[in-house]
Amino acid sequence: MSAVMQKESGTQLLERVVIGGDLSKLSNQERLQYYSQVCQSVGLNPLTRPFEYITLNGKLTLYARRDATDQLRSLKSVSVEIKSREVVEGCYIVTAKATMPLDGGGIRQDESIGAVALGDLKGDARANACMKAETKAKRRVTLSICGLGLLDETEVETIPDAKITPLAGVGDSLTNKQKQVIADTAVQIKDKLKEGKEFDAYGLAESVYEPGEDQEVEKKLYLWTLLDSKERAALKRVSAAERKAD
Repeated sequence: MSAVMQKESGTQLLERVVIGGDLSKLSNQERLQYYSQVCQSVGLNPLTRPFEYITLNGKLTLYARRDATDQLRSLKSVSVEIKSREVVEGCYIVTAKATMPLDGGGIRQDESIGAVALGDLKGDARANACMKAETKAKRRVTLSICGLGLLDETEVETIPDAKITPLAGVGDSLTNKQKQVIADTAVQIKDKLKEGKEFDAYGLAESVYEPGEDQEVEKKLYLWTLLDSKERAALKRVSAAERKAD
């Protein structure tokens, strides 16, 4: 762990990022620490990659992927209903209302819109655009009611010159030997999954790090980048079963 990280509390790190508004000013290790802290603050699993990095106006920041909003709705019991659908000056606008129970009793409510330009779209293209507007509204209101002022991936798609950087910096602080060990483990995990041995594969995934070590999160994320979506889903199923058993 760097001297800066040893001296700086999680609150101080967060403050420095919020004030500067640019994650590229942090070291790779600090960026991963920040990523992990954001996930922990709202109860999300960093291994599911709920957030991704994007460069906007020359600044590196986070945006929320579908995994983030899906998990948030489940974890925080957020219910969403569509309040209205309308076409205004060629734009299809959907208003979504979210309701979330509060720990001390009572509820919190919020509303957001999702909009897409219909233009001359017809048939399936028009239908898909309408569905995208609804998706935007639901995801935006979910992030808002949970206190996350981040862009959703459906919004990122429409931003010109936006540069998406998947898990920027992951693995940069690992040695070549550590990376090779993780890469070899990834191959073994793939083989076990092909054999239908999901629990054995999960055990191998857990073996790449020591719980509580400084590089735990980075090793996990680096391994995750070497597996495809189906392989990650299989490991997540085992992880969920383990938590349920506990």
